[in-house]
Amino acid sequence: MTRVTAGIDIGTGSTKGVLVDRDGAVLATARRDHRMHMPRPGHYEMDAERDWYGDVAAVCQELAATSHDILGLCVSGLGPAVQAFDEDTRPLHPAVLYGIDSRAGVEIAEMTAELGEDAILRRCGKGLSSQAVGPKLRWLRRHADIPQDTRWGSSHTYVVARLTGRWTIDHHTASQCDPLYDVTTQDWAHDWADRVLPGIVLPDLTWPGEQVGTITAAAATDTGLPVGLPVMAGTIDAWAEAHSVGVQRPGDLMLMYGSTMFMIQVLPAPTISPLLWTTSGITPHSHTLAAGMSTSGSLTQWVSDLTGADFTTLVAEAESVPPGSDGLLVLPYFAGERTPIYDPDARGVVAGLTLTHSRAHLFRAAYEGIAYGIRQIIDVLDATAGPPARVFAVGGGTQGGLWTQIVSDVCGIEQIVPAVTIGAAYGDALLAATGTGHVPADTTWAHEAQLVRPNPHSDARYRELYRIFTDLYPQTRESMHTLARVQEDHRG
Repeated sequence: MTRVTAGIDIGTGSTKGVLVDRDGAVLATARRDHRMHMPRPGHYEMDAERDWYGDVAAVCQELAATSHDILGLCVSGLGPAVQAFDEDTRPLHPAVLYGIDSRAGVEIAEMTAELGEDAILRRCGKGLSSQAVGPKLRWLRRHADIPQDTRWGSSHTYVVARLTGRWTIDHHTASQCDPLYDVTTQDWAHDWADRVLPGIVLPDLTWPGEQVGTITAAAATDTGLPVGLPVMAGTIDAWAEAHSVGVQRPGDLMLMYGSTMFMIQVLPAPTISPLLWTTSGITPHSHTLAAGMSTSGSLTQWVSDLTGADFTTLVAEAESVPPGSDGLLVLPYFAGERTPIYDPDARGVVAGLTLTHSRAHLFRAAYEGIAYGIRQIIDVLDATAGPPARVFAVGGGTQGGLWTQIVSDVCGIEQIVPAVTIGAAYGDALLAATGTGHVPADTTWAHEAQLVRPNPHSDARYRELYRIFTDLYPQTRESMHTLARVQEDHRG
């Protein structure tokens, strides 16, 4: 039997698993689809028992049925999410998702006032936003009767607790649990934690590639994996994916094309920007600067659902539309926005629409709107940490080529598209391989498959529309916020 490691990633739309040998060859894959739930505007949830642990167990069963010798497992997942659970790892409330969930606006304002905006930025590496875990934990205490000493974690940490019986959290995920973690000391901010969430119990800290436990007898029954199989801590999906393509040196930047857009740049030392997120990295004592948009692939999925056309058809049609979509412009704030505007009440805008525009125009304009948002973030990254040395494009959205080409054209950057684009699960398998000693710690399985270069012929048009894009948000912000209140009143 071939010796392999298993990597599993819990995404917003599906859970994916892979078995990988020591040379980086993928020998088996498995997948289970699921969907997030939106019970009311601003509330995005998932069923942790069914959609997280249940899907991971099913993927494990399928992978375990192959004729390979599995040496270790690592799980990553969407995050930072908030799942409260009891000592028996039973969920006490539906899992609250990452920055797209904006329910804790009141709690964000309260904690910012209690601790001070500047102090939070200096200590946590970012201001409190809808991405922060602390305000959501306070919201759950108030509105879901969650006890003070309740255990809690993100998607992968909940699953690891189910698999091993150990309640831990990796440093990177903890560094997004603001204001509970001090990014400068890379430890829990115990004084702040006790102040803003009295009685809170904090899980043990570890690094993503460290072994935290082994498969229990109960988990073996659920998953088909052997009792005693080593399990790594894991981390949030975007960082696992960055690790999978070799984003490990200072100056390396990853663009993750998924349901949301995520960007990670490795830093030589902690660097603070009020518009971005400073976090702990994957390897011990490393740091990264990150950014995230609330919609990307979920927006193009909306266009597909709205028009009834599949992605292959829409991409083919959009390729025939000229750069700039014949004057059609989209602000992609259909679920609010995270970096760099931090506005959960922002709303989507389709500007310049005429009777001559088709679904192909709308689809391309959605791609372009996301690309303008990426350019805004890259401008901030350049000003904060310098221009990226290498840009890696990963995720399902890299397939087909049109989206990555539009991003290169709008942003004026070259993008390396790796040969393996399975995603975070591939990085998980690498973390499991290094964590078990199956391969050396500095191993990388990344291989370049394509280099996307910007097309200079579209530069002038995109510069013009980018200026309009940056002007349109402040010009429409007040109306967006009014409409957001109308939506809340109507559905609440």
